[in-house]
Amino acid sequence: MSYALITPAAEEPVTLAEVKDFCVLTAVTRMRCSAIFSPRRGTIWKRSAVSLVTQAWRLYRDDWPSSGMVSLARGPVQSVDTVTAYDGRGLASLVSLDHARLDGRARPARFCLPELAGRKAGMNGIEVDFTTGFGAAGDVPEVAKQAILRHVAHMFAFRGVVQSDLQPAATPDGYDLLIAPLKAWRL
Repeated sequence: MSYALITPAAEEPVTLAEVKDFCVLTAVTRMRCSAIFSPRRGTIWKRSAVSLVTQAWRLYRDDWPSSGMVSLARGPVQSVDTVTAYDGRGLASLVSLDHARLDGRARPARFCLPELAGRKAGMNGIEVDFTTGFGAAGDVPEVAKQAILRHVAHMFAFRGVVQSDLQPAATPDGYDLLIAPLKAWRL
């Protein structure tokens, strides 16, 4: 099972203006801040597996569980758009989603498709295309925006201390507490 990002987010969860206001930046520092701004969204994703702004993903599976239920580790899941199954000759067929059920807010999200229960399809023989994220940038939870803003401010304050290929070198105090509600916890 593997995931591929099909369509990345079209916008950032926080604007450059919000970052400048939060960091109280002057025009001289604007370019430096914009250089470190975009990668911070990725730090939240790496620690929580949450897509903040709408994106399209594809899950590849070799088979389908006998229960008919799979977990979608990228969330929150807005919709499952298509499921494609390949036969032994590599011919694709779309699977009907008429009886499919989705719990997109669960962490991880759960998707049930009884029609595929127990199906063996070979290497990456089943593709599930789904849409994730909270919506547009305005729909991103405030706690995620605060985490991004604090991380950008932290990186800006310590710019030049650690070379860029080793970033992020650290996160600000309280960062993990801010993103804790977004994480999928496993026992």
